[in-house]
Amino acid sequence: MAPKQRMRIANEKAMKNVTMRGNVPKSSQKTSQDGPAVGPWLLALFIFVVCGSAVFQIIQSIRMA
Repeated sequence: MAPKQRMRIANEKAMKNVTMRGNVPKSSQKTSQDGPAVGPWLLALFIFVVCGSAVFQIIQSIRMA
């Protein structure tokens, strides 16, 4: 399909949604996520790295003082 024809089809689809004024079908609306965006393992790893580096920084500053 040529780019101009693809653009024309997309424009026609968007114009149909504009004229419906809020009655857009559910398929074109964004869906909300049920769960968290980040998995629990990745979150635990991030907390471990941040807290671990803070602990090492505190230990290092105590040794230098």
